[in-house]
Amino acid sequence: MSGTVSGLRAYLGSFTSAGGHGITVVDVDQDSGALSGPRHTDVVADPSYLALAPRVGMLYAVSETTAGAVAALSLDGAREPAALSARAPVPVGGDAPTHLALAAGRLFTANYGSGSVSALGVRADGTLGGPLRVHPHQGSGPRPEQRGPHAHAVVPDPSGQWLLSADLGTDSVWVYDLRAAGPGVRLHRETRLRTGSGPRHLAFRPGAPDRASVVYVVNELDSTLTACRWDAEGGALELLGVTRTLPDGHGGEGNYPSALALSPDGRFAWAANRGDDSVALFRLDGEGGLPALVTTVPCGGHWPRDLAVHPSGRWLYAANERSGDITWFAVDQETGVPHRTGALGLPAVSSVVFG
Repeated sequence: MSGTVSGLRAYLGSFTSAGGHGITVVDVDQDSGALSGPRHTDVVADPSYLALAPRVGMLYAVSETTAGAVAALSLDGAREPAALSARAPVPVGGDAPTHLALAAGRLFTANYGSGSVSALGVRADGTLGGPLRVHPHQGSGPRPEQRGPHAHAVVPDPSGQWLLSADLGTDSVWVYDLRAAGPGVRLHRETRLRTGSGPRHLAFRPGAPDRASVVYVVNELDSTLTACRWDAEGGALELLGVTRTLPDGHGGEGNYPSALALSPDGRFAWAANRGDDSVALFRLDGEGGLPALVTTVPCGGHWPRDLAVHPSGRWLYAANERSGDITWFAVDQETGVPHRTGALGLPAVSSVVFG
């Protein structure tokens, strides 16, 4: 009999300015991975990216607007979406926040429009407080989209001591020291990647020791995936190699990779190709964790903005922003190849988190 695993739900963000419902919560079937029973709330404008904090029963959402903000939404004990209630959004002091993450008792946002990282205090009950600190990036790149900094993601490292921010405008990853007192952080170093690559999102390879782990960075402007060795003791990245997200013979024109997802066992990675409208599969079990492109499969829609892996690793989900649907795939546990098994219509969907 089908049902949900321990009440597992998926929380989906979408652009209200493009006809999206805002935040949608759906049930996840334990046998098929199917999503059903959508419930919506539009109390936050353009909640394009979400982060869940189950310990305190909170869901955090960026408001990707010019006057950027972040909202804390409280859930009831069963995390029922009908009980979602939003606190007043808190300004982040930056334009168009696209990503957020909890780390070291603080909430961080990557502000694409203004090219900065914001840090907000988090109270014991999960609500947001000040003071606010904003850390501006500096620099530019050779492409028209890189006339200034465009911070696109913030991700804490497995040790909990560092925060990494991918910046599309500066072709670099900025590393911040989380051990600084107060809500702010201290800039540790900037690591330059390939010129004109446009780093967008990054992820740590699961299962590796902190001091010998690998970071993968998906690059929006040249359709590549960069692998870096991560030194948690020194907070340093070492470039290992670059792999294309498209097969040989594809020039990459009109393609802009977006999201990156890794299997829980660290054997596979998937990258979303917007434009080509495909999901690229990489094998990560080569020497040093270098990615090898295995194949690409259709994403099941148009303009896949986000990817997410079911906690079991059995299913992969693609949020197709422009076709207005989220598709799910059964993942072959031996090869990592995703096979499309279903879809749910959801206008302007942009992100997926499980909890």
